Amino acid sequence: MRDDLNRSSQPDDAKSPPAYLAKVPGVVSNAFIFAAPHSGRYYPERFHNLSKLNVHQLRLSEDAFVDDLFDGVSVSGATQLVATHARSFLDLNRAANELEPGMFSGDIGDREIDLNNRVKAGLGVVPRIIGEGMPIYEGLIPIREAFKRLDEIYTPYHETLKDLLLARHKQFDHAVLIDCHSMPSGPELGRRTQAQPDIVLGDCWGTSCSRDLTSLVERLFIEAGFRVRRNVPYAGGYATRHYGAPARDCHAMQIEINRSLYMNEKTVEKLEHFDEVRQRIRDVCRSMIRSYDQLPSALVKKAAE
Repeated sequence: MRDDLNRSSQPDDAKSPPAYLAKVPGVVSNAFIFAAPHSGRYYPERFHNLSKLNVHQLRLSEDAFVDDLFDGVSVSGATQLVATHARSFLDLNRAANELEPGMFSGDIGDREIDLNNRVKAGLGVVPRIIGEGMPIYEGLIPIREAFKRLDEIYTPYHETLKDLLLARHKQFDHAVLIDCHSMPSGPELGRRTQAQPDIVLGDCWGTSCSRDLTSLVERLFIEAGFRVRRNVPYAGGYATRHYGAPARDCHAMQIEINRSLYMNEKTVEKLEHFDEVRQRIRDVCRSMIRSYDQLPSALVKKAAE
């Protein structure tokens, strides 16, 4: 397994950036991996040619600057995995088979498709919409385009994430994925209409992550001055559900940060106090990493060994 500093995967298109950036510290001192699957800011030219929306409209679905908010975790010995391509181009927090056949031309083949309600609403692995009333495409797009995105971006990202989790588990007997996201301050498509808190922690209602770890992270964010809620309205996405397996000591938690805390949601620009918010989040991450081994569940495991 490769585990090099700042390794990446390059798509076939030489003009494209790597599919991801893996920021691995020189000395890996803990089992934490902080992933940012939705903060990519690269929009391929072929995507612009297919899309009816302009760049600003497309950027409204970004978890803009989330990678910047969590940048620096490597100083604490943790690893950061950052997607480079835009969420509206390819949603890495979906299963690879969450495809909506009706938005493509061409034969989808004998692939088993998960046509769940989210996909039917246009929010599959290849999104059809940015939000309500904002379709991305004028008409159908070739199915080969979807397969190309999956092959060049989706597969390298998830293979790397899986490799990193396996490596951390082998080294430390446990692994922790913190999946980093942002959320709009107001209502979102298909979501509740109430205003959001500052932070939403998603552990799939206690099934993807140790409850001790969720409680620790909740306490640290509250002590840092944030308003925190668990699992509502975001209990965790594909990565949290897929990689979280507490019984095997692989823990996955989704963190959603209210965009109004650090950016102008209309212009997609950082606010003046962005650095202050980033430092508060860095402090929480540092304390999270430092305190993990003292959690009751971790102490019980050590005693058993």
